Amino acid sequence: MNFRSFDEFWPFYVSQHSKPATRRWHFAGTLLSTAFLIYSALFNWWFLFLVPFSGYGLAWYSHFFVEGNVPATFGHPLWSLLCDYKMFGLMLTGKMDREIKRLGKRPILNGF
Repeated sequence: MNFRSFDEFWPFYVSQHSKPATRRWHFAGTLLSTAFLIYSALFNWWFLFLVPFSGYGLAWYSHFFVEGNVPATFGHPLWSLLCDYKMFGLMLTGKMDREIKRLGKRPILNGF
């Protein structure tokens, strides 16, 4: 699929994260990778090695074993990364379910 803008890609990204468990795994991966990034910058650069493994590892796990689809990262790495942080922010502020409804999707309530 070809997307011309981030705003065009976002609804596709959300559709690829339809299960709450998938979004939770992404949230954990984004949080953990951010923590490793900060720790590596402040204390030990060797922890930089863990940033992609923690972030992508948890996210890809959720796609293969929870959601049952191929990660959007494979086709659109930059937009997927930006969307990960947007979704993280919306989840952190409790606005992700509202965003799903806005896009015409219904959250699956029996997720995990």
